[in-house]
Amino acid sequence: MNFWHKFKQAVDRFFHYVPHPVGISIRKVLVIKHGALGDFILATGPMRAIREHHKDAHITLLTTPPYKTLGEATGWFDDVWVDTRPSFWKIRENFRTIHRIRDAQFDRVYDLQTSSRSNFYFRALGRKKPQWNGIIEWCSHPHLNPERKHMHTIERQAEQLSIAGIETVPRPNVGFLKADISRFNLPERYALVVAGGSKHRPEKRWSMDGFQKLGNWLLEKEITPVFLGTKAEKWHVHDIVGKVKGAINLTDGTSFAEIAELARHAQLAVGNDTGPMHLIAAAKCPSFVLFSEASKPELCAPWGKHVTSIQEPDLSKLDVMDVRDVIEDTLDLDKPANQKTTNLK
Repeated sequence: MNFWHKFKQAVDRFFHYVPHPVGISIRKVLVIKHGALGDFILATGPMRAIREHHKDAHITLLTTPPYKTLGEATGWFDDVWVDTRPSFWKIRENFRTIHRIRDAQFDRVYDLQTSSRSNFYFRALGRKKPQWNGIIEWCSHPHLNPERKHMHTIERQAEQLSIAGIETVPRPNVGFLKADISRFNLPERYALVVAGGSKHRPEKRWSMDGFQKLGNWLLEKEITPVFLGTKAEKWHVHDIVGKVKGAINLTDGTSFAEIAELARHAQLAVGNDTGPMHLIAAAKCPSFVLFSEASKPELCAPWGKHVTSIQEPDLSKLDVMDVRDVIEDTLDLDKPANQKTTNLK
């Protein structure tokens, strides 16, 4: 047997797709959602829909380390597996995950990540694969809408699940996250402020001066600004809070559940386009999310009538007066907040 014949056999065995029979009972399900936080929150609706559609199935979530506890807290999964997403050149580590998926013998996989990595997992599973709801055109339940990249994440995932027979997908909701926030000893009227964001995307952050002025304006309205953030944002937020006398700094001091609980009792929240704002909005807090031209709110903004996206192409030019005006207009009790984008020229 020559080399090329062996090679052809290997390719056929590795890539040729023998689909899991579509008519069988679905007893074991895998859901793939790695992150990031905002995307995970937007996927809570589809996750819940999958659980409700497969009430008696054993459902496993494959996610990354930061979201393991979040996945467990939902109550929708029987198991939560962690994928460290090793570099592709680390062949042994990657195939450890692939073998784990293969050995579990799932009947169906819902790929909510639809990334190059999750597509690779599908291809690498070998000739016999489970039913797969994703974006590979030769999987059993492919989402091939050419406009999918121009759809909001929520609409895109709902359409993807409909191809697999799931017709009703609820909106993002973090009602499963509960916490006692009495230890923070907060005043009755407070606003959550999320001034951080990815250090690799400074263009998605409003200026420190803008957040300082906003914080002082909130204090004038007798609303205490409560700043949230991660450990990596600690010093950035510390510099802002230092010029907002009376503000409370909870940076690197809250869990996901505590952020959700804080949001339920806040008057409002204002922040950059970053994961915690998705969590806050999913807790039904009136939310004002700041976008630069680096993001498209029509594709990825937090969802809901209580959410307002404020977009300025260059956030360094966003005037605090414009943000104040939008907040005061939207929070008029006679005018319920609607999801909208306010473009500032």
